[in-house]
Amino acid sequence: MTTYLHTTSFNFYCSGIYSGKIHFTEQGIMHAKVDVRRRTQMQDNVLDPGAKYVIPFAKIARQLRSYETAEWSGEEVVLDTGEVYQKHIRYEAEISGQMQASQVWALRGDTALDVVTLDGEVIAFVTPNRYGIEMIVKAGYEGLTPLTVYDEPLLSKPEYGVNDLGTFLIPMRDGIKLATDVFLPEGIKPGTRLPAILVRTCYDRNGKKEIFMRWANKGYAVVSQDVRGRADSEGELVPFYNERDDGYDTIDWIIAQDWSDGKVGMWGASYLGYVVVAAATSGHPNLKAVVDEVNVGSPFIDTARKGGTLCSWPLLSWTLAQSVGTRTDFDIFGGITVNPEAAVDARPIRDIPQQMIGRTSGPWELWSQHPEYDDFWKNCTFTERGDQVKVPMYVISGWYDGDSPGVSETWRMLTEHDVPNRKIRLGAWEHGPNRARDLMGASFGNDAVVYDYDVSVLRWFDRFLKEIPNGIDEEPRASYYVVGENKWRTSEDWTPAEAVVTPFYLASRGRANSSLGDGRLVSQPEENSIPDTYIYNPADPVADSGEREPENMRKHELRSDIVVYTSEPLADKLTIAGELSAVIYAASTGADTDWVVTLSDVHENGDSIRLSNYIVRAKYRHGLEQPQLLVPGQVEKYDIFLQNIAHTFAEGHRIRFTITSSSKFVAFPNTNTGNNPYEDTDAIIVKQTICHDRSYPSHILLPVIPNA
Repeated sequence: MTTYLHTTSFNFYCSGIYSGKIHFTEQGIMHAKVDVRRRTQMQDNVLDPGAKYVIPFAKIARQLRSYETAEWSGEEVVLDTGEVYQKHIRYEAEISGQMQASQVWALRGDTALDVVTLDGEVIAFVTPNRYGIEMIVKAGYEGLTPLTVYDEPLLSKPEYGVNDLGTFLIPMRDGIKLATDVFLPEGIKPGTRLPAILVRTCYDRNGKKEIFMRWANKGYAVVSQDVRGRADSEGELVPFYNERDDGYDTIDWIIAQDWSDGKVGMWGASYLGYVVVAAATSGHPNLKAVVDEVNVGSPFIDTARKGGTLCSWPLLSWTLAQSVGTRTDFDIFGGITVNPEAAVDARPIRDIPQQMIGRTSGPWELWSQHPEYDDFWKNCTFTERGDQVKVPMYVISGWYDGDSPGVSETWRMLTEHDVPNRKIRLGAWEHGPNRARDLMGASFGNDAVVYDYDVSVLRWFDRFLKEIPNGIDEEPRASYYVVGENKWRTSEDWTPAEAVVTPFYLASRGRANSSLGDGRLVSQPEENSIPDTYIYNPADPVADSGEREPENMRKHELRSDIVVYTSEPLADKLTIAGELSAVIYAASTGADTDWVVTLSDVHENGDSIRLSNYIVRAKYRHGLEQPQLLVPGQVEKYDIFLQNIAHTFAEGHRIRFTITSSSKFVAFPNTNTGNNPYEDTDAIIVKQTICHDRSYPSHILLPVIPNA
């Protein structure tokens, strides 16, 4: 059945760049593309099913009738598909000589696909994401949509086509050549020298080529490179190890080109984020701006050896996916062709790649040859060279980013060395940020997904590469989204300058085992608080999700090998925001062990929603360079980092802090023997003791926002 949407001509925009016309027909989706180089309009053709767009054209086409028949009024609209839309923001603009007002509707419960209506009829579909808004809008109605975020007067405009110079094999200092593509703005005046934005990836530079080319539309040279050992680059991938020097050498090559003005910026996310932070620690004087999203941290902080433990599924899946060829096998990475449970249960750990994919893994084998923090790992730890960082860095992450320990590590480094023009933005976002407004039962405000995500990135490059005085460097240093309160806040620093770091002490009568026990959180350490004990059996580890997500820990907290400390119901709401930490006094009968700590929000119905956690290996309690096995039964002090958060505990809710010794999908369970974890197949059961009196005042430190 033909709908009015079938007869509507839509203009298609990607990151504010006109990308052709879209028509929905009974026969299929038609796309009149724009020639990438000359920016000329091409003729209609069926939309390429392999086109790498974020906006879900096929879904829109299937549901055209649902969008048309919905009654777009009131505060909430439920489509006949069951999808729920909520009234969001309005736009006003003059259309054909008359002022008009549109309404944006925010999709709930799924990846954002927002709808814009005018007088009850759909005029646009909007998909915000980390790379920029992708949207289709009824021709001539752009001013009534979020596309207006690109109208900022000082923002670089999409005035150019893209000139693909092809692939260059750039030699590094050791002779290894890295495959590198260069894209220049087409239509720029001859002889113009340009600032460059460099992206270095382990996931094949062709994968998101069209996305990164968009900066060339806006007047930048774009340089996209495969890191060594990946895709078309020579050499062997040794994760983390070569990224600092290879970044430096690539910048040297860029500034020697006749199109370069000598200024280089870098963008990266996840492992690519580690790459840009590592390059920043090279101290290259021509690196002038960095945008660092959800960055992987140094190996002993976030990845291979998180907290000194041996990281299990997150690291293993990534490493196996890099080990079957020069291009990432995303089916392994996604746990499709390798069973996560079987993989983390296999032993010995050193042989897991052979058991799971039928071959050895170069990185896995190399890491197993370095069971302690030695010079190999030091070279991979970017904070070892934090004093070299001078470049303005924009850090972006979120509360549900599994690599937030790496983000916190980066921010601590920037703060310690007082790097000028550092900035941080933290949202209710996952590792793939700015995607949805709901996650595992947690619901955020409609503004948790923002329309200016890529605009802020472009403003950063504009300010520090083109020296455009757009004021982004004068805005508050920190912007963060408070879950529970569901609003954005700003501060002059992160942790927020106004936060009051407040201790909450552990207490019990010696029976804090499980949520049914007598563990409490109190405002002062108690004189005669009796230590708690539990038995940790490596053969029966806690099997929570291992992801940084708002998982309900209620069923896990019924285990006797988790000690649970819970506050009284709050008489008023309490907001915390910033970096968290804990001080724990504990003993073990083993030669080594692990400690897993978790902060949760306990709802009135008893659900315990995880907010933050971390894991540490006991032998590194004096520092990574001073491993020391335990004296069985001796109480030791542990200073433990927890992942950052901004959260409001509602009135009547309770704060909960738990301690256990395993989280199998985060780290392989400690055998408690102190032996080489890559080769150890023995395990012993141990008795763990948590002390919490005036002599051993175990506590968690929460950054409380006064009068929030």
